[in-house]
Amino acid sequence: MMRAQRRAFVQTNTPREITLRGLLLGAVITLLFTAANVYFGLKAGLTFATSIPAAVISMALLSRFKDVSIQENNIVQTVASSAGAISSIIFVLPGLIMVGWWQGFPYWTCVAICALGGTLGVMYSIPLRRALVTQSDLPYPEGLACAEVLKVGQQAQEARGSAAGDQAASETAKGLKAIVMGALASAAMTVTIQTQVFAGEVVRFFRVGSGASGINIGLSFALLAVGHMIGLWAGLAMLLGAAIAWVGAVPMLSASHELAAVTDPATLAQTVWKTQVRYIGAGAIGVAAIWTLIKLAKPVLGGLKSALAASRARGEGQSLALVEQDMPIGWMAGITAACMLPIAALLYGFGTGAGLAAQAGLLTMTGVVYVLLMSFFVAAVCGYMAGLVGSSNSPISGVGILVVLGAAALIVFLVKPLLPPELHKALVAFALFVTAVIVAVAVIANDNLQDLKTGQLVGATPWRQQAVLVFGVVMGSLVVPPVLDLLNKAYGFAGAPGADAAKALAAPQAALISALAKGVIDGGLDWSLIGTGAGLGVVLIALDGVLRRSGTKATLPPLAVGLGIYLPTSVTLMTVIGAVVGAIWNRRAEKGPRSEAAKHLGVLLASGLIVGEGLMGVLFAALVVLSGKDAPIGLVGPGWGETGVWLGALGFALAVAGLYRWLAKLHRA
Repeated sequence: MMRAQRRAFVQTNTPREITLRGLLLGAVITLLFTAANVYFGLKAGLTFATSIPAAVISMALLSRFKDVSIQENNIVQTVASSAGAISSIIFVLPGLIMVGWWQGFPYWTCVAICALGGTLGVMYSIPLRRALVTQSDLPYPEGLACAEVLKVGQQAQEARGSAAGDQAASETAKGLKAIVMGALASAAMTVTIQTQVFAGEVVRFFRVGSGASGINIGLSFALLAVGHMIGLWAGLAMLLGAAIAWVGAVPMLSASHELAAVTDPATLAQTVWKTQVRYIGAGAIGVAAIWTLIKLAKPVLGGLKSALAASRARGEGQSLALVEQDMPIGWMAGITAACMLPIAALLYGFGTGAGLAAQAGLLTMTGVVYVLLMSFFVAAVCGYMAGLVGSSNSPISGVGILVVLGAAALIVFLVKPLLPPELHKALVAFALFVTAVIVAVAVIANDNLQDLKTGQLVGATPWRQQAVLVFGVVMGSLVVPPVLDLLNKAYGFAGAPGADAAKALAAPQAALISALAKGVIDGGLDWSLIGTGAGLGVVLIALDGVLRRSGTKATLPPLAVGLGIYLPTSVTLMTVIGAVVGAIWNRRAEKGPRSEAAKHLGVLLASGLIVGEGLMGVLFAALVVLSGKDAPIGLVGPGWGETGVWLGALGFALAVAGLYRWLAKLHRA
């Protein structure tokens, strides 16, 4: 029987997929893109999917080898895609700094959280593949786009020397040029802003009656690129969220705030948004995530039945098509169990080190059961949303909110009554630690399903993709802690003890999740604000349903509205501008020749913009640490002020116009 199963699982004469050169190339891309994503995520609260730029880089570099296959290029992007995924652990880990528990990021502890949680994410996504990929009509926009890019590259490889092959090779070369130009342009803008000749933001706060409000537009190519990627309707939904927050809630709540008459508009508006309004967004995000989970129940159960049926078929010696060969369900269960043992050790070690030794056993048991069960549910939610709107827009933030609320509530119910008040801070840290593991599961499951869609479309073997993504997770996990430490030393995180508010990275999700954990365990959380957000979420779900049934292209993603409420406007407004710019580019592309190629060029330019700014951000963090100066290449002083704002806004607008003009010429060439 075992021989028959092995024959069914690993067939001969399969396409060349896993190679040493592919793994090495994927690892290098992963290391670079993970560093860029960590910085960008902490600054903006958003990360970007790296599959498409990784696929283009792979095709460009491996095209000189005659034996390269589309499946091998797919393996490279699968490994590298973990960079866009595991970096999302930054939505939780900085919270341990913010609550004053950690002073830095212990290397091997952080590596273990990322690697073990990420491996669990791969395992949990295996039974979900049939439910959410092969037996679903979910579009998986990024997976589909990546597959199309890979197909173009393969056509160029196979038809080299012919007119069709030359055309395909030309499109691949253009894609690489778009990535490089985007990276160079955003790097140049970052350097100019670091000189302080250009301001990095356009900020205005003002009185609204007895209250206050404001506007803040971050002059960031990376944020513009994110907007281009998420699309017009998601961007407009974020704009609606920002309007709810800054046109409605902030002026209204600030008018009755105790600081209304004694502080400046900027401090008043920002205080009200941080301490009240963003919890409304948290409630909206939480309800939207729960609604997604409810809708998933039936397809997930169907996928589990299909996975078990495939496992039985392999056991009986039946041969399966390459695109149906998942990792056997027995292997999945064994690896899952193997991961839970060190996770239990991590939780126990954290508990005893936090002064909770008397209850460490109860905390560990609770944490392990919670991780085991909650991880599968959040993997399903994130996988569904990745299929619906793409990995970059999947509700990792909303999932983190639900997870930390559940973890904190369990701790309050089971453990808090057994401990004195002075140990409550340790319980907050433990809740964040558990949440970090589950978020690592969620982000990798989300990423793997997108990759598996790409693999389905290019004839790849699912089990090989699942195996190499574990490799990519480990490589990315090695990079996250030192980059986090570097950024913490250079800038700090907003709200952390001793952090300089003027230069601290916002890390908005980590700030919110840590505040929720503290609020639940200390009992100071204002549930009325979260309840208001939950009610708003119900209304948004209903409106989105009406729009989707109307037959128009209009949608109102509730999660995007929630993000618009609790992300700072320095992030949301430039993202909205990017969504409009991207929509204009796509609309013009549809009117011209090779419209799909033009749209792909836009996505690749956007990817380059994010990578360039992210990598330069890490570089400047190193310069800040080494020089001991906040602005190591600053050329002007504080008196430059408004001149820098005007120069920055004008220079940014001209640079955007010039970039897209260049891109149009590149496409026509």
